[in-house]
Amino acid sequence: MSVDWVGYGYAALVATGGIVGYVKAGSVPSLGAGLLFGGLAGLGAYQISNDPNNIWVSLGTAGTLSAVMGKRFYGSRKLFPAGVMAGASLLMVGKLGLTLLQKPNKSV
Repeated sequence: MSVDWVGYGYAALVATGGIVGYVKAGSVPSLGAGLLFGGLAGLGAYQISNDPNNIWVSLGTAGTLSAVMGKRFYGSRKLFPAGVMAGASLLMVGKLGLTLLQKPNKSV
C-alpha cells in the first residue's frame, strides 16, 4: 500500500489557497471553498492510499476545480490564484487519468 503524496500535497495547496485568499482579501467564500475542496482532495488522497483504484473523489474534485478556476482564469487573466489553481488541478486530472488508464478494470 503506497501513500498518495501528490494527492495530499494537492489537498494542502487547495486548502492553503483558500486561507491565503481569506488573509489577503478577507474573502470568506475563498476560505470556505478552499477548505471544502481541500478536505475533499484530502479524502480522495486517503481513498487512493487505501485502494489505488478508488480515484473518483479525487478526480471529481480536481475536475471541478479545474473547470471553475479555468473559467475564472480565462475571464480575469490573473495568474494567481486562478491560473495556478487551474494548472495544478489540470495536472492532477492528468495524473489521475494516467492512473486510470494504467490499471485494468476489474469486471464484476
